[in-house]
Amino acid sequence: MHTDLDELLRSLRVWDPAVTELPGFDPATAPSTPLPLFARWFAQAVAAGEREPHTMSLATSDMEGHPDVRIVMLHGADASGWFFATHAGSRKGRHLAAHPHAALAFYWPALGRQVRVRGPVTTAPPEQAQSDLHARSTGALAAALTGHQSEVLGSLDELARASREAWDRARRDPGTEVPSWTLYRLRPTEVEFFQGDPDRRHVRLRYLRTADDTWSQELLWP
Repeated sequence: MHTDLDELLRSLRVWDPAVTELPGFDPATAPSTPLPLFARWFAQAVAAGEREPHTMSLATSDMEGHPDVRIVMLHGADASGWFFATHAGSRKGRHLAAHPHAALAFYWPALGRQVRVRGPVTTAPPEQAQSDLHARSTGALAAALTGHQSEVLGSLDELARASREAWDRARRDPGTEVPSWTLYRLRPTEVEFFQGDPDRRHVRLRYLRTADDTWSQELLWP
């Protein structure tokens, strides 16, 4: 039995050539380490008009090993890893405390590109987390000050009151610290770059960190 959802799904097309022009990707030209290629692809996603290229899926596992995933924002990337932030007591914070490994996925449909990153996760020093928070918008600080992330909410009125108080405090004292706010670093052991192809000959290049802390490369079947 077909539903309206089925019909809608069947009407959609991936990478419609009328609105999407997929770039080529020659793995032979890829740099020896993944970060320069990520930075290049990220800049190209911005230039292509992706509205939120810095958003990414973050996958963690709970205390029983069951997977969970949500969308978060990339806070930075350098030779030491990819950074994101949250409250230590949030669901993902608790997951990472129990199982400090995670996976990230970026998707930039305007270019038909994905980047997948996996590896162990550590926490940055508290002063670095606070510095990162205070470099962001007043709204980011207000959201952090509102707190209680992932806890059960009694009503939307309760949220509105807490949010108003947090906004007032963020405006009065933009240097207010949020002790639970934590900056996490994922140190990649594996980074995959996926370039879509209109003929479905997708190019997949995977970087693997070696025992001597260098990188190897290999192609994957699509």
